[in-house]
Amino acid sequence: MTDPIADYLTRLRNAIKAQHRVVEVPASNLKKEITKILFDKGYILNYKFVEEGPQGTIKIALKYDPVNKVNAIKCLKRVSTPGLRKYVGYKDMPRVLNGLGIAVLSTSKGVITDKEARDLKIGGEVVCYVY
Repeated sequence: MTDPIADYLTRLRNAIKAQHRVVEVPASNLKKEITKILFDKGYILNYKFVEEGPQGTIKIALKYDPVNKVNAIKCLKRVSTPGLRKYVGYKDMPRVLNGLGIAVLSTSKGVITDKEARDLKIGGEVVCYVY
């Protein structure tokens, strides 16, 4: 697999389209941090790190509206790929849906959102957009 983050986002997208309640993805440190951000911002219901085997897995409980059966995540978009990295400074930070969505960045301070990076005045690699 050449792009594990794209695989992670695709598994989430496919589970949302199939209206699954739980999705399992192979774990890595970057995926764990992205999952924590998605939980903190209210895009997923819950998560659990399962440490079995050499790599482990992440179990993610997806969040749906009980009345309309609509998921909290409308779009997951990979920005920086292994073939074309996308770096931004804090002055050129992208605004996703004019501030309604989030951009996940990998910085020297760890994996953070675009708003946190603007406040800390640091730039980094734009991993994905979520809204």
